[in-house]
Amino acid sequence: MIQSEYPSVLLIYTGGTIGMIENPETGALEAFNFDQLQDNVPELKRFNYRISSYQFNPPIDSSDMEPALWAKLVKIIKYNYDNFDGFVILHGTDTMAYTASALSFMLENLSKPVILTGSQLPIGMLRTDGKENLITSIEIAAAKHPDGTAIVPEVCIFFENHLLRGNRTTKINAENFNAFRSYNFPSLATAGIHIKYEYDRIHKADPNLPLKPHYLYDTNVIILTLFPGIQENMISNILHTPGLRAVVLKTYGSGNAPQKPWFIELLRDATSRGIIIVNISQCSTGTVEMGRYETGLHLLDAGVISGYDSTVESVLTKLMFLLGHGKSEREIRYQMSIPVAGEFTKS
Repeated sequence: MIQSEYPSVLLIYTGGTIGMIENPETGALEAFNFDQLQDNVPELKRFNYRISSYQFNPPIDSSDMEPALWAKLVKIIKYNYDNFDGFVILHGTDTMAYTASALSFMLENLSKPVILTGSQLPIGMLRTDGKENLITSIEIAAAKHPDGTAIVPEVCIFFENHLLRGNRTTKINAENFNAFRSYNFPSLATAGIHIKYEYDRIHKADPNLPLKPHYLYDTNVIILTLFPGIQENMISNILHTPGLRAVVLKTYGSGNAPQKPWFIELLRDATSRGIIIVNISQCSTGTVEMGRYETGLHLLDAGVISGYDSTVESVLTKLMFLLGHGKSEREIRYQMSIPVAGEFTKS
């Protein structure tokens, strides 16, 4: 373990807009060598921190993010865990919420900050939001209580002055700087003149427990969004996809779905074959309450389980994580009903 009187942060650059520079001939955005970071962000030199960096080679567009790369991030963090106070992952915005959700499950017993951030404009552009996002993320990643423990020992997204729990966050804007929102859980911190931490909302870690990294996953999962007029043969084909193990079912309102006999029977048949079906709402705000209306009770009877107020990114990655670890159907259904990383609020 490297001991230092200075806070230490490892920057992990996966790719994305924040690390892009405009080609003067074509106008296209291209990844630059991240060794040039301090040239583009000279403010970093004013930190009294030990800042190191690791760059994906080649950098990837976040549209190409996949579970194998989540495992790579876990390996990087595990390998460097004892040598740094915190980690900042620079990531494209499009799949950032998926990565943050996945890492929240894959980094068990995390007691140090893992902060994902990025930007809507490249860091080399005059009006970039990347500098502020990066600088504040580094400060949060290095922040400690007087007893030396991390202030934010969990996986988070920092964007546009707000620190959000990673597995509660979704991208909501492709145009403005406020790209992310956590609809069902409040911010963990707000950056103004000072960074104001909401200590009662932040996960309490046990620094005596060793980090337990996980690398396994199973991607035999699908998202099924209901809509008026959806056809029986379409749902049947989806639920009979070879190898399918779990479905994220996006329903209406507080977890409601059609009462058509064929629909309920297809769900019942799928759950009887061991397919896990998790009900989440198409609404951004609110929670699934399948016992509230008769339309939801039919889903309960068919073996569908509640996703409460989870994001789709959280449910999807949690299912991949649990399925990948060879757990039984009964254990997966139980684990999906309890928050293991603060990913939902059970009313």
